[in-house]
Order: sequence, then C-alpha cells, then structure tokens
Amino acid sequence: MYPIQDFIGALGAVAYSIDPITVRTKSRDYYAISPLLRNSLGGKVADIVVMPSTVEEVAIVVRAAVKHRIPIVPRGGGTANYGQSVPTLGGIVMEMTKLAGVVSVGGGVVRALAGTMASDVDAVARKSGWEMRLHPSTRSNATIAGFIAGGSGGMGSCQWGMLRDRGNITGMCVMSVEEEPRILELRGKDVELVHHAYGSNAIMLEVEMPLSPAWDWRECIVAFPDFMKAARFGVQLARETGVLKKIISLQEWPINDWMNDLRGIVPPGHTMANTMIASQCMEIFEAMVKEHGGHVASSHPEGNGPYPSPLYEYSYGHALKQVQKANPKFTALQGMFPANNLLPSIEAVHRRYAGQMPLRMEIFWSQGEVVAMGSHFILYESEKQMSDLVDFMQGEGVSVANNHASGVREVGIKVIDDRDAAFKRSMDPYNLLNPGKMDFNDEEVQKSGHVLATQGWKFKQAASA
Repeated sequence: MYPIQDFIGALGAVAYSIDPITVRTKSRDYYAISPLLRNSLGGKVADIVVMPSTVEEVAIVVRAAVKHRIPIVPRGGGTANYGQSVPTLGGIVMEMTKLAGVVSVGGGVVRALAGTMASDVDAVARKSGWEMRLHPSTRSNATIAGFIAGGSGGMGSCQWGMLRDRGNITGMCVMSVEEEPRILELRGKDVELVHHAYGSNAIMLEVEMPLSPAWDWRECIVAFPDFMKAARFGVQLARETGVLKKIISLQEWPINDWMNDLRGIVPPGHTMANTMIASQCMEIFEAMVKEHGGHVASSHPEGNGPYPSPLYEYSYGHALKQVQKANPKFTALQGMFPANNLLPSIEAVHRRYAGQMPLRMEIFWSQGEVVAMGSHFILYESEKQMSDLVDFMQGEGVSVANNHASGVREVGIKVIDDRDAAFKRSMDPYNLLNPGKMDFNDEEVQKSGHVLATQGWKFKQAASA
C-alpha cells in the first residue's frame, strides 16, 4: 500500500482523481487485443490518476512521488498495444493530455508539448503548408510523446523510415524523477535513449520533429489476384523514392471481407493493397499498378473514401482491431522481413500457410533499406500455436518481436545497451518510472505475457565514430 493521502496532500492545485471508474479506465490501454496480455495484465490498476497541466505541476507530482516512493506511469492517449502504460505495480498514472499545445512551427520543424494530440500537431503545421513526416494510425487520439514513447513507425515510414532512423526525432525536453527533478534537452543520438522506452526512464515534456511539405494525398485501394503480385508491387513502390507515398499496407483475402468497412471494395479472392499517394504522382502510380497486374479499385481524396475512417486506420495495429470486430479471437505477431532476402522470405512465409491464415504486412524503409513488417492473422487457440508460428518465421530468417509482452526487453524492438542502463539509473534512481517495463535489476522485472522464443527485431550496428 502506498501513502496516497499523504501524496494528495502535497499536490496543491494539481488535478487528480481517485474515482474507481476513472482510475480503472486510465489504467488500461489497448493491450486486450492480445489474448496473452489479457490474462497477465487484467486487473492491474493504479491508486490515483493525476492530470498536470504545466511543467511546474509535473515537477510537483514528481517531488511528492519521490518523497513517498510511489511509482509513476506517464500516460498519453492510451492507444498502446502492449500494455506499455499499464501500472503493473499500482501507484500513480500521470495523464499528460492537459500538458498540450504546439510550442513552435518553423524551418521545417515542429515542437509541441508532450500531451498534444498528433492530429493537433498536424493541423497546426498544415496552416503553414507543412505536415508531420510520420504519424501513427491512431493520429486522432494519440499524443505526440506517446507516439515517441511507444511507437516504432507508422504513416510516412514508407517514405521516411522508422522513428529510430536518424533525423526523424530531432529533439526532446525531459524531466528526471528525483527529489529535485532536473530538466534536460536531448538532441541527436541521445533522443534514442527515451524513444520506445515506454516512459520508463524519463518524463517527456516537449518533443521536436521534422516536417515535410503538406501534399494533397489520395487514398488508393488496389486489387491484386494473388498475394505475391501485391507483395512485389508493394516492395517496388517503396523503392521508388520519387513516388511520394504515406502508406503501403497489404491485406490478403479474406482480411478485407472481415473488415466490415472495406468489404466489397476488391473482388473476392483478391489481395488488397492500401496506399496513400500524393496526387501529383498518380499517373506513374497507376502505370505501376498496371505493370504489376493489379487495378485501382478505389481512389479518393484523403478522408473522403466510402468508408467511415481514414484509410490508414485499417493498417498496422489498427488492422487487428478492425478484424477483431468480426472475431475477437484473432491475433497476430510482429515479424520483420529482412531487406537482404525480402521477397523470398515473404514468399516462404506466405506459402507455408496459404489458404489457412491470411497474411498482412506494411512495407517501409529502415536504416536505408526496404523491409516489411507483419504476420498472418491467427485465430488464437493456444500459446503453443503462437510459439510454433514464431519458430517457423524465425527459421525463414524473419526476426519476430514479442507483441504479447509489455516489457521493453521482452518485446525486443528497442536496442538496449549500457548507455540506456546508465541513463535510466541517472534519471530514475529509485526505479519509480513505469517499474517492470525496463528495469535493470532482473529480480525486479515483472514478466508480462508468455515469453515467446522471439529473437526481437534485428538492426544494423551503427558505425563507430
């Protein structure tokens, strides 16, 4: 038990809630899309939710939490899929959405307070002819800091690469969790210390990201008679750097039939390639579609398709949410298909389960190479079923992250080294920030989800200076 009443007494004017419904709601994210995480994280709740609206109010919360040794879990819009913002040891959920607003836009860069919705950042940037390079499929209800803390890429990655690629996060302002909190500005390679760390080693206050020109986007759904034709098209489209695109998402039949909103757009038995293309590139795009044996089944300005949501909300983690509307037992893995054997590995994985489990993947850039991320949609039966699929995919050279766990190291997307350990200990000496997610004392790690025999995503080693 934590001394919550003593903590409340130190909050002053900082907004908070101990209402059981509010606390329970703010203690959850979208982890329920995983049958394994439903079992391990169900019932994990905080003791209190605090809602600071200024940097000084964040500092007030931190001082009080440190004094009474109460864990703090920073939370944005709650759109994470791995339970990243679930308080595994109770304590404080710090809702950051009141710390919101765009600080500056100029010179092709935007800076915003941590709790600003990604959609609001984009809307402000567009007023001056710019837009976010990268944004999540949950743009309408994800905060910019939440995207950085829990995401790895998203819309725009097929043009600009992953968040971890140099230049996609230019800076951030963070706060330590100490008796007297420090505020640091991280730039260059140092932003990687906090990116994809689930808010476990610093509290983000501001985020700075580059922008790109705001293009006139068209949402194009392309139909292909078989999956590998769609895959060859998607890989080539990604490689065409002169064709401006925001997403390349492949959905094998009958996935599109399981998504009520997209049902009937492509003919039965066809694979659906969901893309967003800048309008000035449509001529060459349509020629590429024809060359690869497909046809454009739907083409509309962004947000004006014959479906209720933007097309990107049917991709990445959102795709599974859409499919689970048809059957909540569906689940998936996160396989990274390697650049040096991309199409052969896709073909091998597809061929093994053709006609049994349909394949979904996004194609994008990572470290200067085209890769693909995805897996089959699986009608969940058992942990062994999942383990067998992991073993098969890794046997074909596909590196697999464990999206059915909520610890940074267990998931295996973030590369962690000695710099991360030193930074964590410096910024969070009492291990109060989201404990269990990136602890370096093995006895303190709170395992969440079945530990599938995943190897994690593979990245090239950075060249030494």
